[in-house]
Formats: sequence, structure tokens, C-alpha cells
Amino acid sequence: MVDAILPLSVENAQVRRRGKVLVGPITTTVSETGLSIVMGPNGAGKTTLLRLLHGMERIAPGGQLNWQVPEPKARGQQGFVFQAPIMMRRSALENVAYPLIIHGMARSVARDRAKAWLARVGLQGSAEKRATVLSGGERQKLALARALIRQPQILFLDEPCANLDGRATREFEALLLEIHQEGTRIVMSTHDIGQARRLAQDVWFIHHGQILEKTPAETFFEHPESMEARAFLQGDIIE
Repeated sequence: MVDAILPLSVENAQVRRRGKVLVGPITTTVSETGLSIVMGPNGAGKTTLLRLLHGMERIAPGGQLNWQVPEPKARGQQGFVFQAPIMMRRSALENVAYPLIIHGMARSVARDRAKAWLARVGLQGSAEKRATVLSGGERQKLALARALIRQPQILFLDEPCANLDGRATREFEALLLEIHQEGTRIVMSTHDIGQARRLAQDVWFIHHGQILEKTPAETFFEHPESMEARAFLQGDIIE
């Protein structure tokens, strides 16, 4: 039985770089379930917020991330998909199997599990292709399979569909909904309001590194509370 790592309690967390505050201070809770969409204008801090929650950013003194288990154990129960994922110069199969192999699983077993995940994301015919020659949509599916092969409790995604065409986006969204329905907690950033409407159960609206709204999706889209969120939804430029 794997210990639950959620909810995550965030207390006064702040990311600074060269004396500039990029995100925070933020105090919030990431619940055990849900599909949360992080929105905001370019430069608002969406990527930094996700990296902060995932433990990829150093938190300024005075801030804390409090998982339900020790941080090293929590780290092993998370996944992250980047907007432009890095592909190793190996086959698609080896890319997906890699997280299991480096954690001690026998190569043959890891490869079998990787084959199953490639089939799950529709890439069974590309197992032996070099990952670097796959299309943008295929690479994102591959990155998703690689992030999920260790069955994380929570998955962070940073604008994973930003560079995909309509068909690839639909296929990726369908995979996300399947994974979420199977119990994976999802926190994903997007600049696409239509995508947020299709996927979000709740929306976190961020501006100047602050979460201005964190509310059910229906409430956010129908009755945004902040002036900045209303302007964003109307397509206005936000300073």
C-alpha cells in the first residue's frame, strides 16, 4: 500500500531570482483529487508555480511545502510533463522504460511495462523509432507515458499542448481525462481558454506571481472575481 502524499500544504512559499520575486508568497492547499488548470497572461508565473510545487525551485527562507510524507518519498510519487520535453537519443521504448530502470527494475520488466504504456498512448508502432524523430504530438504522448509509468499520485503539466495541432491536442486531452478518471491528480497550465473550459474542474488564475483566484471552473468562467481575470477572459492585454 502506497502512502498518500496529498493534500499538499503550501505555506508562505516564494521563489526569488536575482533579487526579483517570481512567484509568491503563496499559501494554499493542493487537494487529493481534481483536475486543476492554471491560467494567466504570459509572464504571470505559471511555469514557476508548477516547478515550485514539484520541488524544482528553491523556496525562499520562511516558506514551506508540506506533503503528507517526507519530501524524498513524495518526490517519487510525482510526474512532470514540460512544454518541450527532452528526449533522450534512444528509442521511444527506452525513453519510457528509463525511469523504471534507474530505480532498479530489471530491464526486461521495465521494457514490458513501457510497451504497455506506449500502446496506451497510441505509440505501439513507434517503439523502436528514435524518440528525437517523432512528431511534436508523438513526443508529448511519449513524455506523458514516461511521466506516468511509475504511477504517480499527482501529475504536473506545463502547457503541454502549446505547440500541437488540433488533432494532437484532442488526443492528448482525451488521454488526460482517462488518466484523471483513474485517480491521478492533475495540475496543468494552459494559455488556451477553450482547453481550460474543456478540462478544468477548478481554475487557479495567476498574475504577477500571485494566485488571484482559485475557484470552481464554472464560477471562474461565468463570474470571475478579479478585474484581471475578467480582462484576461475578454482577451484584453493585462499589464
